[in-house]
Amino acid sequence: MRAYIFIETKPGTSIEVAKRIKNRVKEVVQADAIYGRFDVIAIIEAPDLESVKEILYNIIEKDPDIIHTETSLVLSII
Repeated sequence: MRAYIFIETKPGTSIEVAKRIKNRVKEVVQADAIYGRFDVIAIIEAPDLESVKEILYNIIEKDPDIIHTETSLVLSII
């Protein structure tokens, strides 16, 4: 299962947050600091929805510089 996680961070921390996510979560395919409504986007691939939930709630959202996340689940990979 693939998920796109859009992350809002504290000001000035987006690059560090993206680096930490890449280093802490082996399921991360890509994590980048971006401009726009959100500050970081992370793409994760996990075996199932439960794994996505565990990664999101127990690792990513525990980062003290993350303010808010929105997750979009991929319905099918073409």
